[in-house]
Amino acid sequence: MRKQITSLFHNSSRRLFLAGLVGLVFGAIGQSAFAADSTIGAKEAFAKAKSGEIILVDIRTPQEWADTGIGQGAIGLDMTVESFVDSLLDLRKNYPEKPIALICRTGNRSGYVLSHPVFQNFPDLVDVTEGMAGGRNGKGWIPRGLPVYAGSKTNVEKFLKAIITK
Repeated sequence: MRKQITSLFHNSSRRLFLAGLVGLVFGAIGQSAFAADSTIGAKEAFAKAKSGEIILVDIRTPQEWADTGIGQGAIGLDMTVESFVDSLLDLRKNYPEKPIALICRTGNRSGYVLSHPVFQNFPDLVDVTEGMAGGRNGKGWIPRGLPVYAGSKTNVEKFLKAIITK
């Protein structure tokens, strides 16, 4: 799977240029309370998503969403699809003042995304290190009993449309 994810970021110099440009533009405007390499836990991510302080993005696959649900307050953006980077750029453009927090199953993929050169200058990305299932970085969203919604295609599209069209 790492090869599939890696090729996603390496196949487009346009994406690299756009991510860097977004970073420069929004970096010049100002930073939020989060540094570029910020991390938060699942409980904090839920509270901040619920209060509207962050945009929480579940970057797992549709099969994973269907299996476990998506954290309440999160939107689903499958990191393995071609449009992933463009979708993050759209979120940043539409919500320049809000940090974007990424969550995956255990924190490995979200950490990988944040460490990738494409996102080095992308402002206010936050890693939810515990992930949905937990792991070496903490207990996780689901084991903590935090609320989820059904990860059906209909629900994913509904919540994504609500946040993208604001």
